[in-house]
Amino acid sequence: MTIVQMQPRSTGTSPVPRTVAAAMQTAGPQVCDDMTVEVALSVMASARTGHLLVCDNDGVCTGLLTQARLTAVRDSDVYTDRVQLRDIIVAPGPFASPLTTVAEAEHTMRHRLLDALPVVDEHGNALGVLALTH
Repeated sequence: MTIVQMQPRSTGTSPVPRTVAAAMQTAGPQVCDDMTVEVALSVMASARTGHLLVCDNDGVCTGLLTQARLTAVRDSDVYTDRVQLRDIIVAPGPFASPLTTVAEAEHTMRHRLLDALPVVDEHGNALGVLALTH
């Protein structure tokens, strides 16, 4: 699990940087990693959201999947109706800590071309999502 967490820099008179905890949105739909792609797309459509937080059987957040990613998998030549979300998430993360500054999280998101970043606690439980505004 990769957690983006840096210590806030203090430069004397500069204001305290805003943290992810103050800027994140609620976590939204969380699904188990044994769910199939088709069911996940249905959940996403019902919830009218563009992403799902994926958790393992212990409730630990393993990643975030977007509608675009799920649709690309479903439309691929190797897709079967047995493909589970855990088959798609190759490496867990990245994640942000609630203590991460917004600037650092946005830098990570832009560098990795992410529209949203899960925010997790020290145990890996999802607390929310930080989404870029375009």
